[in-house]
Amino acid sequence: MAAVTLKDVAERAGVSIKTVSNVVRDAPRVSEATRTRVMRAVTELGYRPNPSARRLRTGRSGLIALAVPDLATPYFAELAHHVRTEAAALGFTVLIEETLGDTKEELRLATGVGASLLDGVILSPLHVSPDELAPVTDQFPLVLLGERSYEGDRVVADHVLIDNVAAAREATAHLAGLGRTRIAAIGVDKAGSATSRQRLEGFQQALCEAGLTYDPRLAPQIKDFDRRNGLQAMRTLIALPEHLRPDAVFCFSDLLAVGARRALYEAGLSTPDDVSLAGVDGSEEALYGTPSLTTVVPDKAAIASLAVKCLVNRVLAEEPPPFEVHMAPHWLEVRESTGGERTAVDPASTERGTE
Repeated sequence: MAAVTLKDVAERAGVSIKTVSNVVRDAPRVSEATRTRVMRAVTELGYRPNPSARRLRTGRSGLIALAVPDLATPYFAELAHHVRTEAAALGFTVLIEETLGDTKEELRLATGVGASLLDGVILSPLHVSPDELAPVTDQFPLVLLGERSYEGDRVVADHVLIDNVAAAREATAHLAGLGRTRIAAIGVDKAGSATSRQRLEGFQQALCEAGLTYDPRLAPQIKDFDRRNGLQAMRTLIALPEHLRPDAVFCFSDLLAVGARRALYEAGLSTPDDVSLAGVDGSEEALYGTPSLTTVVPDKAAIASLAVKCLVNRVLAEEPPPFEVHMAPHWLEVRESTGGERTAVDPASTERGTE
């Protein structure tokens, strides 16, 4: 039996081949009535897209990958949603890869090795070094994202990021503006990652501007930006002599802040009365906890849009465009954990992508 074609589906649905293609690719600007009619024809005829035929015809598969360290982290899960939405609007399908921060896996994806069907990759690197990336980034369509900046390095690739130094400085300045004088930092990691270094720099800048002194005893080292490490680091801070205990804590991620908030609760300390608390990521988890968490919100929709458009432009271009670094917006969302007004959560405003 001959394979069902787009033309067969178009004839059954009474629409053009282009319309069928748009529906199959989940492209926007197709009415629900038309989409329903086309999908009914697809089901009835048993149509299956042929990626090999598309690749032969265009030289592209229409597949790109998003590679992130950990899909269990709310930030990356929410970012993946935005990347998929943006890619679909441009006619591309996204495959999600979880690297777990493995250097070999990050390098494999950066070069497209073993992924012959992919047109390009959006990679959030964690451990692969600039020296490892430098020789390969111009060999395969690649966009780097996340908090790691390769500016000034030999890595030549498009990069989308937020200004981590400014983000940390703003959050810490907010805590200092509340009159807090013993401000701790949770997020100084043992590996010395770029994210940690940049956020520590912003933290220290804000302390200096507020006339406060940085005390390493108020910056316990952690291993990962997760709840467990936040819990343990906060317990370490609570165990300090009373005159050293913090009255405010800036956490380098929302997950660290969630763990720290639990430790404060277990110790019978009130947030924000005893200890004000702020994080980074703008995750939904930060909004739904009690008290709601003051957090720096990276514009995840903007990050996804910039990354996907950069990659698609590079995939489609006959001549590779110049490499660019894009700084996505961020803002500080003041909530209950630093004395913000207690408000009811509006479920309609916390649907994916609308926080």
